[in-house]
Parts: sequence; C-alpha cells; structure tokens
Amino acid sequence: MESLKETIMDESLKLGLDFKNAWTLLKPGELDRVMETGEKYKNFLDASKTERTCAKEIVRVALENGYRSLDEVIATGSSIEVGDKYYAVNREKAVILFVIGEQSVRSGLRIIGAHIDSPRIDLKPIPLYEDTDLALFKTHYYGGIKKYQWTSIPLSLYGTVIKADGTKVEIAIGDNENDPIFFITDLLPHLAKDQVSKTLAEGISGEELNLLVGSIPMEKTEEKEKVKANILALLNETYGIIEEDFISAEFEVVPAGKARDTGFDRSMITGYGHDDRVCSYAGLQAILEIEKPSFTAVAMFMDKEEIGSVGNTGSESLYFENLVAELINIQEGGYNELHLRRCFTATKVLSADVNAAFDPTFASVLDKKNAVRIGYGIGLTKYTGTRGKGGCSDANAEFVGEVRNLFNANGVAWQIGELGKVDQGGGGTIAFILANRGADVLDCGVGVLSMHGPYEVISKVDLYMAYKGYKAFIL
Repeated sequence: MESLKETIMDESLKLGLDFKNAWTLLKPGELDRVMETGEKYKNFLDASKTERTCAKEIVRVALENGYRSLDEVIATGSSIEVGDKYYAVNREKAVILFVIGEQSVRSGLRIIGAHIDSPRIDLKPIPLYEDTDLALFKTHYYGGIKKYQWTSIPLSLYGTVIKADGTKVEIAIGDNENDPIFFITDLLPHLAKDQVSKTLAEGISGEELNLLVGSIPMEKTEEKEKVKANILALLNETYGIIEEDFISAEFEVVPAGKARDTGFDRSMITGYGHDDRVCSYAGLQAILEIEKPSFTAVAMFMDKEEIGSVGNTGSESLYFENLVAELINIQEGGYNELHLRRCFTATKVLSADVNAAFDPTFASVLDKKNAVRIGYGIGLTKYTGTRGKGGCSDANAEFVGEVRNLFNANGVAWQIGELGKVDQGGGGTIAFILANRGADVLDCGVGVLSMHGPYEVISKVDLYMAYKGYKAFIL
C-alpha cells in the first residue's frame, strides 16, 4: 500500500493520458520550420489539382533530388546498390519512390502509403450540350461529395485528350489569374421553396451538376445550336480537338484558386485536396531526406482511393507488387515467389491518410475523447471501417506500440482517434490492401476539417509532425 502511495505521489510518473497541443511542444527553431513547410506545401497543393498534375509534380521533385527511373533499371538489368533512389510512374496517375536499404528487399520494406486522388467532378463521355442559348457540360461526380457544396463557387477545368491521330493534348483552365472560370448554378432563395424542403442529399441531384461554359452564338452557321457550335469552334481553334475527342478524354472539374493561410495567426491552411495530398507531401518530404536506410524505404502515391482503390492505377492493382518482384529479381539474381511473400510478411506500413478532426460546431457526430484534434500533431487511427469495424484494417497492439514508442523517441507530437461515433458511418483507406498481403499496417495521418468539401482545412503543425513521423519511420 505504501508503495502505491509513493507511486501516486511521484510527480515524474505520468499515469494518465494527456495529449498536448503540438504548438506548445515545438523545440527552438522548429516554429520557423513549421511555417516554411506550410509555404512549400501550399505551392505543392497549387501544382497538384488532379492526380495527373500531382504525379507530375512528384516526379519533377524526385528528379531534382537524384531519383532515377526504375523502369530503365528493370529494362537494362542493371544492378542496384544501397542508397540508390528510384521512381516508377503508373500511367501518369500514381508514383512510387524507393530508396534501397542495407537489408535485402526480401527482408521487408518500410512504406509510407498515401493517395493523390481527391473528390471532384468529372465530365461525362459526351458532355457538351445547349439549352436556351447556354452551353453546358454534363458531369458525373467522383468520390464522396456533398453535391450542394459544388454549386455557386468558381471552378477550374483540367483535361487530358487523346485525339484521333493519337496525339495528347493537356488542358488546364481556371487557375491562372487571367483564365476564365466555370460555374455550376443554383436556385435563388426566392424560388427555392420546393428545393429547400428536400434533404441536403436531395437538394442538388447528380444530374443537376451541369457546368456553365458559354453563351455567345456563332455567326453565319447553319447549325441549330449556335452557342454549342461556337464552343466547339473555340476548342478546335485553341486545342485542335473536335467533339468526338471527348470520348477519349479525361476531364476533371476542381475548385479554382490557390491554397491560403487561415486565421489571424496563419496557423492553418485552407485548400482543395488536403485529402490526401497533405499526407502525400509529408511522405514525399520525408523520403527525400533518406539516404541509406536499414530497410528499403518506399513512398506510395496512389490513385483511385476515393472510389475503392480499384483499377490498374489503384492500390488494389498488382502494379506495386510487380515492382517489388522486379527488385527481388534484380537483387537475388532470379525471382522466387517465396521471397516476395516473405518480403510482404516482414513489411511495415504507415497508411498515410487523413482523419476527420474534431469540429466543435458538429460535436454530436464525434466522440470527443476519441477524435483527433487540429493542432495536436499526427493522428494514429488503429482501425477505420463502418459501424462494427466493417471493412477495416485493425492494427495489432504490438505494431501500434512500436509506432508510439518511435514517435516518442523522435519528438513527434502524436494523438489517436477514431473516424466519428460508432453508428454515425465510417470510411476506409488503403490500409487493408497491404495488410491482406501480410504486412503490419497502421493508419497515420493529418486531421482535417470539412473533409471532402471543395475546400478543406489543416493545421501547419500537424503537417510538420506528419513529416517528422514519416521520416522517423522509414529512416
């Protein structure tokens, strides 16, 4: 009993759990680094409005930092050495970076796994039409959005068009200062009696997300739809495309404008695509500073997470697994499937994805004691899923303990939280995919306010702590 009293009175022992605001935990000189990281991240976000432009930006930065094409190494059969840095691009929509470690690849990897697609609005295959002397594009939204949030805001248009002769045309309109922007209209309150009586989910339907693109009729034409004809003429004159080229094109509608500091103290950043480009940026900066890790370090920047990681550019594809098999083949002088399986079983992963931060305005859907907070550092999420953990990857206690101790030892401010109250809904990440291959995986990312909105909010100090945490993990 006396021993217990002594333990309680010993102020050096912390029996309770009390997460601290990360701003109060910064070491001398770190505040400047937090703000500098925020500025660089805003530039990255502005250059990464789509998964294609984000992949291009990642490759640009990788090349500047001495990375070489892994495809070239595979094609030539060149050897690989400790400290070698490689990048691989999957169909211009996903990028994977490697830094070869001292241990063999078959001994396992240390992976930061993020995604670079974000909720948005795509064009339909045959989008252009005219109605009452207005030209519009029909659209099909991508990922989980609240449709009403995308009306009455300035929008940009990004496209990749493959013409009949096979040439590729890249289009980006709306983010340069002198560009026009695009717009999805909404009803004025004076005439919205029926609309406002509907639920939020029903107030704007998917078929009502039509993009306004023009209104001037073409002169001296026999076409009945003269405004549409004028838009097609402008597109042909500027980009050399015709209406049929929309069939072999990918167009994405995203919020126009740049990322901006938020708050009197400039402690936060508002921008489009924090989910999940904030974790992607932190992972990118972390791996760029790795030279000769013990285990091969990997940063994954994947596509299609917002619709289930499907397709040949999503994490469910065999693309990453095939790359690892190629590395084993080069390193071992031949391929052995058993080596690949052993590699994934020995692999450890931080699934670098965002979580919903506690919002006092909407406190009823979150468990305050088990929610990540803005400004409290990187957030661990042991499991995601829906209601009864359906569809989640539930990290084992041993791996959570390993990450927790690693962060404590490296001065990383961290916290832990779920994705909302148990019966409110839920969500998922790419964690289950690598876990299914036998790896230890823990979701670990930045808290976000207004997640999946056209504009989201993150804290600069959380971004910085994510970078510190990811670097410590793959070092």
